[in-house]
Amino acid sequence: MKRLVTTLVILLVVIIAGMTSLVFLINPNDFRNYMVNRVEQKSGYKLAIDGDLRWHVWPQLSILAGQTSLTAPGAKEPVVSAQNMRLDVRLLPLLSHQLSVKQVMLKSAVIRLTPDSEANEPDAPIAPAGSGNQDVSESDNGWKFDIGHLSVEDSLLIWQRAQSDQINVRDINLQMDQSSSRQATIHLSSRINRDQRDLTLNVDANLNMQNYPRQFSADISNLSYTLTGADIPSKGISGQGSLQARYQQNTNTITLNKLSLSANDNQLTGSGQAVLSDVPDYQLNLQADKMNLDEISGWQPSSSKSDGTQQQAQAVMSAPVIARDIDQQQNGLSVLNGFNAQLGLKAVAVTYRGLAIENLDLQATNHLGEVQLSKLTGNMGQGTFSLPGTLNSTHQQLEVSFAPELTNIQLGDLLHAYNLPQALTGSFSMQGKLGGKGLSLEDFDTHWQGDAQMSMADAHINGLNIQQLVQQAVARSSNRVQGMDRYQMYSQIQQMQASGKLRNGELSLNNLNAESPMMNFKGEGKVNFAQQQADMNLLVRVTGGWQGDNPLIATLQKTDIPLRVFGPWKQLNYELNADQVLRQQLQQSARSALQNWIDSRTHNK
Repeated sequence: MKRLVTTLVILLVVIIAGMTSLVFLINPNDFRNYMVNRVEQKSGYKLAIDGDLRWHVWPQLSILAGQTSLTAPGAKEPVVSAQNMRLDVRLLPLLSHQLSVKQVMLKSAVIRLTPDSEANEPDAPIAPAGSGNQDVSESDNGWKFDIGHLSVEDSLLIWQRAQSDQINVRDINLQMDQSSSRQATIHLSSRINRDQRDLTLNVDANLNMQNYPRQFSADISNLSYTLTGADIPSKGISGQGSLQARYQQNTNTITLNKLSLSANDNQLTGSGQAVLSDVPDYQLNLQADKMNLDEISGWQPSSSKSDGTQQQAQAVMSAPVIARDIDQQQNGLSVLNGFNAQLGLKAVAVTYRGLAIENLDLQATNHLGEVQLSKLTGNMGQGTFSLPGTLNSTHQQLEVSFAPELTNIQLGDLLHAYNLPQALTGSFSMQGKLGGKGLSLEDFDTHWQGDAQMSMADAHINGLNIQQLVQQAVARSSNRVQGMDRYQMYSQIQQMQASGKLRNGELSLNNLNAESPMMNFKGEGKVNFAQQQADMNLLVRVTGGWQGDNPLIATLQKTDIPLRVFGPWKQLNYELNADQVLRQQLQQSARSALQNWIDSRTHNK
């Protein structure tokens, strides 16, 4: 046992002595220029290392460097700069005069993807195809260079897309291992904070760089994320994803396959493609069995508009005022102005503001901010909808235009989805053209115009029984007739049609006609969406439910009685002049009877 221990101690002393001797015999600055030259020969980038390189023996044989930067040709600022760089090297290759780097570690690095860090060599000659793979002499002062692992810790990425649009990706921790066949595995974690919104990311991926730079691919096996903050549901948005991506240099194209992404209760699959030209062109095809958009937006149902505002505030944090002002100034969709795109989305079941939508089919194209919605169709209950249209985000305010076609959609569900009083419910159908500025409910209430033909079946005018109003008014004026004893808090309409004109939130209804077994009416009026008020002038003819004097009933069944319905949707008022009409009808009947008697006496003489 003592001999074994003695042998191990001697072996350890020899190793330590050998490493110490190696450190003293080999100066890391001997291959400093080689590393700088090789980086520039292979990529054109300039590697700058401030100060001397020095050895660090324990616990890992390493070379330490001070301030380090990597700058693109002609760039004003470095692409990568780090306060410290560490090269972990293998011991045995050093004995044969080879520098084999197990790991390069950058700590507190700053990565800049900004206009100032981009290459700027307008007069530089273009290298021939494949020049990036030409063999470069591996020796400089007898050294050879190889890297197996890259580590980036606690670093920052600055991504500037426009002059005033900068995104900072913080807390970057990257671990990358590569094999001799130019295969690499990557684990990345980071955090993005912007406009009081926080996004955390974790990515595991495999890279294939065998044909780099002509072609390379990535297989992202796991992407997990969590988004919290302003205008995000209180519980946040989180999910996982995976995809396969490939880049082709000759066409400057990124192709996405086997795309899978979840967001709370939503799961999307599909494929895509991006052509990264001066004007990027994107194509995306997505499918989903189930989508719950309320889980992402934080929408919650409520019994009234005020309650809805309170519940919405509890579900979603408000965005900062500055962020809201910027979004309003850029009309919310101004990001569409910088690229072309095609989007196809098909979903079996969708939940939006409590509405259950089936077989959703969306087909849209974008050309530099001019969007064509060639198809937006789906089913709601027993009804269908089609909402083709256009959006234009190239102006200061978003301009929209739609040609809706609704068939047998339950109007009560739509009113409930937008927290509006259900003054009128039933099976709603419409054809028309509508448009204006903005997409919010407030925009519709103030900035939209259009024309439409509307109809309803099995409709209820809630809170107002027109038939019984008329019958009670007549009964008060004459004891010869009375109406039905059973009282209902709604008017039941079998069929109703009208044509409408929408102007800045006020809907004018013309040629209004309604039919039911016991009542018909016609008329016109206005509905103000912003103030949630109505003013309707109707001529009502009650044809059933009368009891009493048959001649008078026969007269009433042919008489149109004026009725004005006005006021807030939640509490409608009415004006009814039944007694005046009744007196006129009785006077007319009396004059007719008297004239008939005179005519008959004259004829007998």
